[in-house]
Amino acid sequence: MPHVVVLYTPNLERETDMTSLCRALADAMLSVRDEGDKQVFPTGGVRVMAYPATHYAVADGSSPGSDGHGFVYINLRMGRGRSEAVQKAAGSILSETARKHFSDLRERRRFGLTLQIDEGPEVFDAKLGNLHDIFQRG
Repeated sequence: MPHVVVLYTPNLERETDMTSLCRALADAMLSVRDEGDKQVFPTGGVRVMAYPATHYAVADGSSPGSDGHGFVYINLRMGRGRSEAVQKAAGSILSETARKHFSDLRERRRFGLTLQIDEGPEVFDAKLGNLHDIFQRG
């Protein structure tokens, strides 16, 4: 962890580059610093994944055109132990990154955009991969 999951209505897919959004959000996460100017999120732990919702209904369906209103939900899930200031800094950086990514789309159509941050407690948390190893070598 930390993981960012982006859930979006597929009617937005042809109007914005979700892969580019994922990279921008990952880079934003890597830029978050704590009060001692240390990187908050370990490079090997940063994951950003985006999924189109197969089925959806947004608002009252009154959008002009056949594809209806759109929606993007961005959720950052992080483990416990980070200060409130760090949590807010992460939220601000991710919010600004999403706002910037979707600025052109906001001018062309109506859609909802939500960013939410959740913090543990984890009931069970097994990390069984080896990705961290390549970033911890000197």
